[in-house]
Amino acid sequence: MAIKFHGMTEKLQEKNWKGYNIIMDIKKSKYFGYTVFALIALLALFLAVKIKTEFGGYNRQFPPSTIMVSGEGSVFVRPDIATISVGVTKTNKDAGIAQKEASVVMDKVSKFLEDQGIEEKDIKTTIYDISPNYEYLPNRSPKITEYRVHHVFQVKIRDLTKVGQVLSGVGIAGANDVGSLSFTVDDQDLSKKEAREKAIKSAKEKAKILSKQLGVRLNKITSYYESEGFNGPVYYDSAFAGKGGDFSPAPISVPTGENEIKVNVSISYEIK
Repeated sequence: MAIKFHGMTEKLQEKNWKGYNIIMDIKKSKYFGYTVFALIALLALFLAVKIKTEFGGYNRQFPPSTIMVSGEGSVFVRPDIATISVGVTKTNKDAGIAQKEASVVMDKVSKFLEDQGIEEKDIKTTIYDISPNYEYLPNRSPKITEYRVHHVFQVKIRDLTKVGQVLSGVGIAGANDVGSLSFTVDDQDLSKKEAREKAIKSAKEKAKILSKQLGVRLNKITSYYESEGFNGPVYYDSAFAGKGGDFSPAPISVPTGENEIKVNVSISYEIK
């Protein structure tokens, strides 16, 4: 009886395992269906987003149609600072003597500028050069005849009423290279901002007119480019060239005028 019962138990167990496998197969097929449905939903969502971005102009395989317009804005301002170059050139067979002579002159120039109330921060050396002068003779190697020392300051004059006085005084002090006078605005940010606003406004107005004429609709801005311009009086005074310390030039009158600060912009629009 025990053996027979044992055989019946094995058969029942075998049937139970088959039933369990059937149930698991059903569950697996159910989960597989869910998985397929989820994949289909994700694919549909991806296709919807792609179509939307294509219509919106994103991720295109070809560049969108665009138009470019430009605008210019300018502001006229009174300059509040003058810049000049002041220098001396000395030559001598002995380079050390040439340096010393140039140094004496520039020390006098510095003292004069200090007496005019020009601060040390507004006096900057822009050139200091020592170079030999050669004599060239046939069938001979070049021969050094003398040395040339060239020393130049860049000077900012913040009191524009003293420009003429400074130009005259540095010549008396011994400078023999004076010029490159220019008038500028020390802080141009506010003027540039105003000029930029005018330039952008001009460009946008052109874009509206052009879109109507072409029968298109403006979309987003795709690029922006900006450049700055400056127009102001620049002078070169040669009254002191080749001289220094041995003459008394007449007072110099220098009108400052106005400076024009310009901003040019280019804007590209995507069109539909």
